[in-house]
Amino acid sequence: MNFRIRKAVKEDAKQIAVVHVDSWRTTYKGIVADEYLESLTYESKEKMWVSIDPETVFVAENQDGQIAGFAGFGPERTKEYGFDGELYAIYLLKEVQGAGIGRRLVEATANELLRKNYQSMLLWVMDENPSKGFYERFLPERIAEDVYTIDGTDHQETAFGWRDLSKLAAALKRKEGSL
Repeated sequence: MNFRIRKAVKEDAKQIAVVHVDSWRTTYKGIVADEYLESLTYESKEKMWVSIDPETVFVAENQDGQIAGFAGFGPERTKEYGFDGELYAIYLLKEVQGAGIGRRLVEATANELLRKNYQSMLLWVMDENPSKGFYERFLPERIAEDVYTIDGTDHQETAFGWRDLSKLAAALKRKEGSL
């Protein structure tokens, strides 16, 4: 499976929305209420993604131009933990998980944040997310815990962080082909 990682463009919003909705439905099935997952629509996510600066999103596309994953990033939103960058979201279609695409998206994100003079990166992950171990492979610092409410149900989440983004980028590059 050969995927190209590139910056998003506005025209990608429709495909990003499909990945967003479909990955939520597969990743969080049995974790988040079925009614909530069924209420997610491609149209509402497309509207959201059209309004986001594509310079803050990387996509993974196959040789046919179909997007199978994306990562969104930017400045750390809370300013509470001493990190300047944040990986806001990373989602992959179920059928491409485990093929190294997630690692490549995180690597592209880390390198882009470094290019923009960020020094560190934080991300939040729901504790029940089956992909939580993916992030733990890169030895993040455990920064904080919080509760995220979805459709009236509380879900525990953990903030992971890397204070030296250049070390994370180097580790991601070394792991190429292994994840």
